[in-house]
Amino acid sequence: MSEFAIKNDVAGQAKCRSQPPNSGGKILVHHLLAEFMGTALMIIFGVGVHCSEVLKGTKYRGSGHIFAITTWGFGITIALFIFGDVCINPAMVLAQCILGNLSWAVFIPYSVAEVLGGVIGAMIVWVMYADHFKASEEEVSPITIRNLFSTAPAVRNLPRNFFVEFFDTFIFISGILAISEVKTPGIVPIGVGLLVWAIGMGLGGPTGFAMNLARDMGPRIAHALLPIKNKANSDWQYGIIVPGIAPFVGAACAALFMHAFFGIG
Repeated sequence: MSEFAIKNDVAGQAKCRSQPPNSGGKILVHHLLAEFMGTALMIIFGVGVHCSEVLKGTKYRGSGHIFAITTWGFGITIALFIFGDVCINPAMVLAQCILGNLSWAVFIPYSVAEVLGGVIGAMIVWVMYADHFKASEEEVSPITIRNLFSTAPAVRNLPRNFFVEFFDTFIFISGILAISEVKTPGIVPIGVGLLVWAIGMGLGGPTGFAMNLARDMGPRIAHALLPIKNKANSDWQYGIIVPGIAPFVGAACAALFMHAFFGIG
């Protein structure tokens, strides 16, 4: 879930907070690290709140979905305030490439950096909650443990699940592109956080509103790699089809719609 568009300057290099003075490869590495760290921080907040809500012995166990969705929204806001004009979502990278604000050459590197950030962020959460994972081994089901890391549908119906993630992402990316047009300082991180909160509350029930390959696939990979006892299968079919592909389709449609209807791009 997340994500502010990176704008290009006249030289074709994307502007980023604390951009180093050197050009070329060093700037690309700087951006890749920003995407990696921003995504990792988002996942630390997001997967962390699910662990806090579900695992045995945590101080906030049973706190509910409002607690979780609010933390996702606030967490994304903080990540954007810290790292500036990052995408932290491969779907947003795609949208910016379609709109001409990013070079297609950075699409794969940015996306890989974001997924890796999701992996590391989820692993950090596992270390932080290791005692609670151990305490929950006999009480919390393996599937529930898996779902702390990645999304899962309330009712498994892949075509409908795909449509939900497509539509959620369409609204999400359209909203971010619109918010990005407002020039008031600080409004974008706050606006994106509120957008995440609204989508989560209104549209998140069927699938968990991933809207972001890095948000789902990164933690899903982490779950597959971590030494979790009695581990459930990683459900790669769902992960690839629904939170994997649908957000890209939604983002592409959002970029084309916002450009055609509002001239954004």
